[in-house]
Amino acid sequence: MFPCNDPKLAINGGAPVRVARWAENLTLGEEETRAACEVLAGGRLSLFEGSHQPEPPFSFWGGPWIQRLEQAWCDYYGCRYAVTVNSATSGLYASVGALGIGYGDEVIVSPHTMSACAACALVYGAVPIFADVQLDTACLDPDSITAHITPRTRAIVVVHQFGTPADMDPIMALARQHGLKVIEDCAQAHGARYKGRYVGTIGDIGVFSLNVNKTIQTGEGGLCTTNDPELRYRLALIRNHGEAVVEAAGYEDITNIVGFNYRLTELQAAIGLEQLRRLDYFNRARIQYADLLNTALSRYSCCVPMVPGYGDAKSVSTFYVFNFRYLDEGLGVPRAALIAALNAEGMCFGPGYTAPLYLQPLYQRKLAFKHGYPFAAPENQLIETNYFPGACSKAELLAGQVISCEAVRLPHTLADMHQIVEAVDKVLSCLSNVAPSLARKQASGSPAA
Repeated sequence: MFPCNDPKLAINGGAPVRVARWAENLTLGEEETRAACEVLAGGRLSLFEGSHQPEPPFSFWGGPWIQRLEQAWCDYYGCRYAVTVNSATSGLYASVGALGIGYGDEVIVSPHTMSACAACALVYGAVPIFADVQLDTACLDPDSITAHITPRTRAIVVVHQFGTPADMDPIMALARQHGLKVIEDCAQAHGARYKGRYVGTIGDIGVFSLNVNKTIQTGEGGLCTTNDPELRYRLALIRNHGEAVVEAAGYEDITNIVGFNYRLTELQAAIGLEQLRRLDYFNRARIQYADLLNTALSRYSCCVPMVPGYGDAKSVSTFYVFNFRYLDEGLGVPRAALIAALNAEGMCFGPGYTAPLYLQPLYQRKLAFKHGYPFAAPENQLIETNYFPGACSKAELLAGQVISCEAVRLPHTLADMHQIVEAVDKVLSCLSNVAPSLARKQASGSPAA
């Protein structure tokens, strides 16, 4: 229960700030409809071929819409190669495979993210090692990465969390020093930049999502970016049933090229091409909305914005989700109560990510596959995992502090953002009265309900 008895608060029966429903992430328009109809009129929804000696129009590299989207992606991001996949999860898996990572290898990952960012190591027999994150960005902390590098470390999966770029210069310096590969998870960071460079073009492989919830979407889908022709070919092999072409191509290094069907369809590629053309338009709104909310929240010492602090105006978050840290020390108002009070005003706030990945049953029990593999594999017996409470103290702290809002996007408007500010001001203005009252009750031994 929110411990403020102000009758104007909606949670106490007052009128809410907003009664209208929040809009879904619907970004498709006439352009996407025309492109989809053009594909449907042609009748061919996929043109992938497993062989290197295809009959036109089929191809190992996919059909014309696939190739147009990949080229447009390269043009936008300034990278040499893009490889479409059917999801960012597939892209992460293919990236680990393309790098030849497997049993006996360690991959440093973030604990404050979704499951695939660590599972991509497990599917090839490698072991995820969790490094801590920075409080202001929720991205990997370079100092923590340093502390977890061992002779068995092969790669780092850097997540540009919530659209905010990780601190890539020191991470890349570590990678070069220790001979490590870097995979950038850019699923939430379309168009984000680190010191003027697009995320996804700094490490060895970048992975983007086109899931229905992302800034641009094709329903499901994704892309991998790289400047390395060898990695491009290995990504494409894994995407397209790699074992079917290895012998014909005379390709020697078949490690991890068992191959899957990670292929995107022509229909999705056509939609994705139109979405990419509007990415800057979508991002301008997200950045404007987030800036407005950060300015409003900065008036409250209990609310700490989460933005990159690299001292460089060219580092740009594209705010897939708007987040702030709620510091409730001494206020007597827990995060759950504050979220409930805000949402009673018609808002759409949530608690952000939950517990760090290493506290999930998969890691606590070390049971990903049968017989405890890959943890139980002989090659992995010397690996010391850090799957215990307190392993990443900042990630655990963020799990209890972050408050999120997904409404910072079109088709919402500035008027909608001002309603959020109104609701935040209405609820947080009570805290100055609530905290002293609770403190007096606690000091006297009275219940604080």
